[in-house]
Amino acid sequence: MTGGSNSTIMFKNAKKIHFIGIGGIGVSALAKMALLLGKKVSGSDLSAGEAFERIKKLGAKVSLGHKKSNLSKDADMVIYSPAVREDNPEILKAKELKISLYSYPETLGLISKDKYTIAVSGTHGKTTTTAMISEIMISAGGKPTVVIGSFLKKQKDNFVLGRSRYFIVEACEYKKSFLNLSPDILVITNIDNDHLDYYKNIRNIQKAFGQMISKVSPDGFIVCAPNDQNIKEAIKFSNLRAKIVDYTKEKISFKLKVPGEHNVLNAKAALATVELAGVKKASAEKYLKNFSGVWRRFEYKGKVYPAKRGEKGALIYDDYGHHPTEIRATLKGAREQFPNKKIIVVFQPHLYSRTKLLLNDFSRSFNSADEIIITDIYAAREKDDGSIHAKDLAEKITNAVYIKDFSEIKKRLKKEADKDTVIITLGAGDVYKIGEGIRNK
Repeated sequence: MTGGSNSTIMFKNAKKIHFIGIGGIGVSALAKMALLLGKKVSGSDLSAGEAFERIKKLGAKVSLGHKKSNLSKDADMVIYSPAVREDNPEILKAKELKISLYSYPETLGLISKDKYTIAVSGTHGKTTTTAMISEIMISAGGKPTVVIGSFLKKQKDNFVLGRSRYFIVEACEYKKSFLNLSPDILVITNIDNDHLDYYKNIRNIQKAFGQMISKVSPDGFIVCAPNDQNIKEAIKFSNLRAKIVDYTKEKISFKLKVPGEHNVLNAKAALATVELAGVKKASAEKYLKNFSGVWRRFEYKGKVYPAKRGEKGALIYDDYGHHPTEIRATLKGAREQFPNKKIIVVFQPHLYSRTKLLLNDFSRSFNSADEIIITDIYAAREKDDGSIHAKDLAEKITNAVYIKDFSEIKKRLKKEADKDTVIITLGAGDVYKIGEGIRNK
């Protein structure tokens, strides 16, 4: 749905931009960028989440629901989320009015063309690794522009407008959207089975990463674990021209604030990357020591206290993990941090297709937890065809129970709250509301 060859000029010169899916974590970042660049911003979304409300407070004209009347005739450009369908009424009106249309990934590509781009890709860990790189670069005075699929803790934002040539961006592989970017440094945290509704198998995922590797020029860098089998295969599928930098060779001599071996690997990838961008190792380590995570990545939410006054409460954490590998890593890290506490997990599966295709993998992902509550599948972009249910997953897991209603889950957790318990809400949907609903502020 792109609007022509002068695309980069179009973005720079546009005076009024309309965003479809403005409440999305990525699209809202670009909407903020447009506002900071002095452009008029309007947009719509189906629900008013945190990012939606934030962009509204910044001055964007936002609407709930998608309808033709949301898009005014004087808009120069329309940017839409990849989750938006072709028959969306605002997409159709933009075509009628012949307003230039760009997807979120295409727009990132426009920004990338004019910057020294550090693109952070991978099936798992890319948000945390992007945040680590960003925090180090900002603290070191690198003044990067940042687009991330979460909120940086220090900046409390998913977008940072920098004044240097550096552009740090989280590069999502879904539907090959990361191929719009022009990376100078490409970080690949790992490659795993995901988005199988689109890719069908691991081979196609490897091929997509191979295409991404091919985009990096001879004077660029690929920061990865080249001995990992899936990354090896991706390299075979590529026209490799850039220099490979093995991040696993990095040494970390201090304990991170964020738990888990997976975060040690993320930190190694971040250190290898910032060194290529000119940050000295000693400085990078100093800033990395203070890194305390990002929104919805093993994020501490507070405590819930038992009915008896004077007793210490249960700790509440929330994590975005929605793939078996992510769940295993998060819970393993939690068990390492809290070896003697009871861990209760509330898991909300994300997508019918992912739950169905990875059902057996999911069932083996909760071994580090003592008690598991499974709630209904978060549909997101999909429709229920009746072939899979959250109950199917609960039945395959020892110590698991299916509970549909969030209020019933909250009541159960309040009853079990004590000083020896850690409650973790897991999933990419709205499961975090359970923890927020029971914590004592």
